[in-house]
Amino acid sequence: MDPIRLPVEGPGGFRGALRHTAFRNIWFAQLAAQLADKFLLFSLIILAYHISGGSTSVAVTLLAYTVPAVLFAPPAGVIADRLDRKQIMMWCNFGRAAVVALIPIASVIPGVKDDFFHLLVITLLFSAIGQLFGPAEAAVIPTILPREALITANSMALLTMVLTLVVGGVLAPVVSRIDLYAPYWCAVVLLVIGGTLIFASEIPRLERRKPSPVEESRSRFRVMLHDLQEGIDALRVSRGLRLAFGQVSIAVLVLFMLYTLAPAYVSRVIGIAAEDTYVILGPATAGAMLSAVLLGQFLRQLDRSRVLAGSLVANGLTLLALAAVPEAMKHFPDLQVHNRITGATFSFLLGVEFGAILIPAITYLMESTSDAIRGRVFALLYMVINGVSALPVLVAAALADNIGTAQVLGGLGVLLLGGGVGVIAGGLRAPEPRATPTQ
Repeated sequence: MDPIRLPVEGPGGFRGALRHTAFRNIWFAQLAAQLADKFLLFSLIILAYHISGGSTSVAVTLLAYTVPAVLFAPPAGVIADRLDRKQIMMWCNFGRAAVVALIPIASVIPGVKDDFFHLLVITLLFSAIGQLFGPAEAAVIPTILPREALITANSMALLTMVLTLVVGGVLAPVVSRIDLYAPYWCAVVLLVIGGTLIFASEIPRLERRKPSPVEESRSRFRVMLHDLQEGIDALRVSRGLRLAFGQVSIAVLVLFMLYTLAPAYVSRVIGIAAEDTYVILGPATAGAMLSAVLLGQFLRQLDRSRVLAGSLVANGLTLLALAAVPEAMKHFPDLQVHNRITGATFSFLLGVEFGAILIPAITYLMESTSDAIRGRVFALLYMVINGVSALPVLVAAALADNIGTAQVLGGLGVLLLGGGVGVIAGGLRAPEPRATPTQ
């Protein structure tokens, strides 16, 4: 049994991580690429509605944006573990830039401008190419940074994700008002910048291994299946990897659920307009950013195994409070006026706990997988996050419509609380070996 037991972090912080030129280039490339991605996402929503005039096309477009993550993530992991990762990341950015440029170019072609189908195809192609970047990047970072800087690197990655989500969500509609297709040209420029930064980076090449005669005799498809099975086996034999894998999935699931149930929660539980979801989503975003800053810059010396276990328990308790406290305050007219502040406070705590689960768990996955298999492990993680998480969110949304939003959030809180207690109990009974990379 190998519970999550991680060594104490050494000094470094954001400045320490950014001293490494290759990581600095990759981080700025990630910042540019993710901002381009958010520009595209929010602009597609606007353009799809503009072309078709209905919400169904918007939903179909978003589906086309997420489906490739399930279909292409596993093969992308195999590619990241077999080919030059620098070339993968660089050409992924340049390729996506070329694909995005097709949207404004199509707008001047008669017969295509007002056709929704071309937008769907371009979205599918963009998302499919993008699946190559994540596993390659996750596999590269441990090869260009010392072990003690990994938690800082993952904190910076979370900051990048949150900041680009906020900035892209605000700027894309503003730029669209200037010109409907201007956001796409912005995305093209950002992706080209990202590709150029990767080109300028010194990234170690993946050590080549000579295939055995048995492997040489297999078809490419069978080789890919065998490589995928190796990634699954790495998770199957390591309890620590499975726990980290599950905790990342849980953190993302809770965040997705919060965003999905936000309109119903603020209207039915807090008692304000459904459009005022910023009351809970804004604080949750701020909490995630604070968590990333604290873990990456100031609290690197904490025992991350304790942070993970404690955050799961805290997450469960906070969800219970988010569900129960505003409901209880409805029975006290003098307190009900504070429902908005109460919901915002617990949402802020959820954001902090999201980062406290996500960052140490991803760091553990990076530290405890070998360079030869790391891309496949992260590809499987992205597949689970984008695919499996969708079903629980849909079920939770359906249950919220039938039994109540507060009841669903409270039930999820109970499950997380039980899981956190189980992780703590299992960790305390198990030995504490040093985490070593899984081959």
